[in-house]
Order: sequence, then structure tokens, then C-alpha cells
Amino acid sequence: MIAVLALIVGVVAGVLLEPTVPLALQPYLPIAVVAALDAVFGGVRAKLDGIFDDKQFVISFISNVLVAALIVYLGDKLGVGPQLSTGVVVVLGVRIFGNVAAIRRHLFRA
Repeated sequence: MIAVLALIVGVVAGVLLEPTVPLALQPYLPIAVVAALDAVFGGVRAKLDGIFDDKQFVISFISNVLVAALIVYLGDKLGVGPQLSTGVVVVLGVRIFGNVAAIRRHLFRA
């Protein structure tokens, strides 16, 4: 329940305050969001499987975002930023769809 309330407060604050992302950080925001979604869907899957651990979830969430941002940063420094960004999105997308498929199988027994 606390997580749902925090989500609602965060969405309302974002809509009302209209925060801006600094230009230097804009390439990293979509990657960070996809990495965070991967961690969230992994957490939901773990909860449904009965193996959820809150410490592991927080570490997974933070490390996913940091590693994805680091890969994109290194790609930018090497001059291949868009290619590495695409690679990160593809890898995390595959993980997200795998977790969603497992959640679907668990919920609908299909």
C-alpha cells in the first residue's frame, strides 16, 4: 500500500512541478527507465513465485540503472552511443518480455 501511495504522490508531483532533465542527462533517461522497468517486472515475477526479497530488489533496481547508464556513457565516449543504447534496450526488452510472459503464465495459468 505504501508503494502505491508513493507512486501516486510521485506522479502527481511530476505533473504539477513539470521537472526538466538537464540536456547532458537526456540520453540516459530512456535507458534508465527501461532498466528500472526490468527490475520492477522482475520483482513482480519474484513476488508471484514466492521468492521476493526487498533487499535484492533494491540492489537489482539500482544496479540495473547504473550499469545501463554506464554502458551508454561509455558508448558515448567511444563514439558508438546510439548502437550501445539500442543494444541495452534490446537486452532489457527481452528480459522484460520474459518476465511479463512468466507473470502471465502465473496469473492465467497459460
